[in-house]
Amino acid sequence: MFPILQSQVKQHLPRRPATAHKGDFGRVLVVAGSRTMCGAGFLCAKSALAAGAGLVYWALPASMQPSFAAALPEVITWPLPETQTGEISSTAWELFPELCQRVRPSLLVAGPGMGESPLLPLLLQNSSLPLIVDADALNALSRMAAWHTSWPKERPAIFTPHGAEMARLLNSPIAKDEPTRQAQVEKLAQLTGGVCLLKGARTLVCAGAELFENTTGGPALAKGGAGDVLSGVIAGLWAQLGTAQGFSRSTAFEAALCGVYLHGLAGDLAAQAKGPYSVLATDLLHFLPSAFVALAQGD
Repeated sequence: MFPILQSQVKQHLPRRPATAHKGDFGRVLVVAGSRTMCGAGFLCAKSALAAGAGLVYWALPASMQPSFAAALPEVITWPLPETQTGEISSTAWELFPELCQRVRPSLLVAGPGMGESPLLPLLLQNSSLPLIVDADALNALSRMAAWHTSWPKERPAIFTPHGAEMARLLNSPIAKDEPTRQAQVEKLAQLTGGVCLLKGARTLVCAGAELFENTTGGPALAKGGAGDVLSGVIAGLWAQLGTAQGFSRSTAFEAALCGVYLHGLAGDLAAQAKGPYSVLATDLLHFLPSAFVALAQGD
């Protein structure tokens, strides 16, 4: 296992040519939110933009769309049908061909704040887009019998579980020590063929035989919404790297390494300003630009 170093992150960070336009930096489609967890998609979509994605689309329950279209004008919102409990309905899948034809997304982020949306199994099983599997999408996957036997390993994907989500995916106890954490993230990477995180103190990032441990972040990040910001940051970085170099496990790994490092650095900078108790997920958004600047200026 190796530490994620500042020099490594600087090397992998997407380039921003002076002559570039928004189409050069990828299109992120975020499918997220429900009536009781409406902020998750907001945090994810805005973080993807803040990390440099050229365009971000947010597909969300129709009843939420007017409010969040006004609150987040930089993101293009797409209303989807919802269940009586305010989760995105399975009938939304019928709209996805038109949605993808119109917005031509580079990658899909599925799961933040979606609860037990019946759309999630359809997305996981049928979407061919490069995929970030986060939050409730991980829980939906864990509820599918023998899910790993049919997972398409050729599809570029990033999995972002915390300890409890990892335990559900692997049908095993929550890891209590570092050797078990390492073994679990390596197993998930083997089962999926994707890039796998295990979030927590010193987040782990694994792809194949490569295993890295994050060197930024701390207890200020132990707050609801921090993971939604992380998935958005990784999505924004992967949109750029994939558009420039192709969507593959290699660019997914680079995006994950850069994302967890910058997310943790934003948390460190926020904690310096606000202390370890009072940092909110929205503060991570506010300090993310400072994290990019600090990385660029570092030796």
